[in-house]
Amino acid sequence: MKNQYFGDINDYKKYSLLRLLSGEGQIESAVCWVLTEDDDRTDGKRIRYLERPERWQRYDPIIYEHLREHVLGKGIRDVDVIRRANILRNCRFYNVLIRDDINLREQYFKKFLKFAEGADLVFFDPDNGLEVKSVPRGRRASSKYIYWDEVRASYEAGHSLMIYQHFPRSPRGPFLRDLVRKFKEFVRASQLFSYCTFHVAFLVIPQPRHEEMFLENADKVTEIWGEIIKVTKHKLARAIEAVV
Repeated sequence: MKNQYFGDINDYKKYSLLRLLSGEGQIESAVCWVLTEDDDRTDGKRIRYLERPERWQRYDPIIYEHLREHVLGKGIRDVDVIRRANILRNCRFYNVLIRDDINLREQYFKKFLKFAEGADLVFFDPDNGLEVKSVPRGRRASSKYIYWDEVRASYEAGHSLMIYQHFPRSPRGPFLRDLVRKFKEFVRASQLFSYCTFHVAFLVIPQPRHEEMFLENADKVTEIWGEIIKVTKHKLARAIEAVV
């Protein structure tokens, strides 16, 4: 995540998902922004939806009006706006900058796991998503990714997970199926969920104790957002076999 992305259309959908999936604060959440420094790229410019309340406000009026006020009205692009507003109830935010340096990164996640203790849901919001082979941890631009061992450590600490994933320039179906296969190696629930938009997916990996709740909340997302956020339930055969 970069502050320059704050308030774009992906942010609108992201915050609405967090509200719905947490039952509007019924469970405790922790957001790890995986925050990187702003740059001179044009990413984050997708804010024209804020000029069209007649089209976009109805999906989540509270989130929409807050983003519209701060991004259009005040020109503020800063993730801390969400923390100060208390729109995401029962949610804490880890807004420390992450670096490419591997030692600093290890310290970063060690401190985050301590910060997130007691949270039911952890949301990782990296610039790009899950790691790619071409960018090993510690290399330049590695701060834009979340790595599998970091995801697994958070899951094994007892958190359900939500992960931001930008779609690569490849077929989406095989790409998502490959991610699901990797999650099978350590996820104990019988299924996980993908919430797909035009540009990105949000992957939700439940702890078994949260699975029924996420099933119910997935239906709420479909009821409110329809095809704009397409919900898919991915069965994890390995977890089902273990139960049997």
